Amino acid sequence: MKFVIDHDLHIHSQYSNCSSDPEQNNERILKYAKDNGLKKICLTDHLWDENLPCDFDGYQESCFKKISKALPIPKDDEVEFLFGCETEMDWQNMIGLSYKLYDTFDFIIVPINHLHLTPFTRRVEDDETERRIDLFYRRFDRLLCSDLPFGKVGLAHPTCSLMARDLEQSNEMLEKMDKNVLRELYTRAQKKNLGIEINESTLKFDDRRRALYIEHMTVAKDCGCKFYLGSDAHHPVSFDNSIKNFENAIELLGLTEDDKFDFAK
Repeated sequence: MKFVIDHDLHIHSQYSNCSSDPEQNNERILKYAKDNGLKKICLTDHLWDENLPCDFDGYQESCFKKISKALPIPKDDEVEFLFGCETEMDWQNMIGLSYKLYDTFDFIIVPINHLHLTPFTRRVEDDETERRIDLFYRRFDRLLCSDLPFGKVGLAHPTCSLMARDLEQSNEMLEKMDKNVLRELYTRAQKKNLGIEINESTLKFDDRRRALYIEHMTVAKDCGCKFYLGSDAHHPVSFDNSIKNFENAIELLGLTEDDKFDFAK
């Protein structure tokens, strides 16, 4: 059976610094879910745990006290509305979430490729393509070696262009990544029950980018990884094309219900 679009597990609200949009509130997010027949959605605002050291102003403000303003999460008979977070990984590969908060969240997503937040997530000198690829590998490994509660953890947008200076370098990185290394990492991810996010807005990409996206994500699929959908919406307008983008990615990758990530809260 073809992969059914019945969830969106990566959504930001007005309490993410990169949104700060009062229209991106719980009521609007729930409306998006109900309008599109989604059965499960998750709020995943950016978070750096205030119990951990942080030298980046943008994340010093993204504390639990701030994102918990979204609570209480609405209850609905048709839609299961979950409370999660998108934490971060700094340049020393520290994950910005302490075990004290693990049980607070229904779902936790971690990006390994937010390499645009210099010098917080990447040192200035680590700019060349080969060095960025190495950072991708090492950050993936660090995530897999962490004590996060796998089973309710997702790898956010693994092919996101934020890992590079621009789209051209992002394409170059995807082309040069060693498939054997990727297979080893995604095989470990499968064994950990780490969900892999379908996030890319594939409709806007040219044929080269689509091919690179398919090639990378097929490695994860062939390793037995399971996938979840995430619009990464920061504003209501982002919801306009999310379902079409999901449909496109599912078609390109040939995903079925057997490929769906089903986490245990």
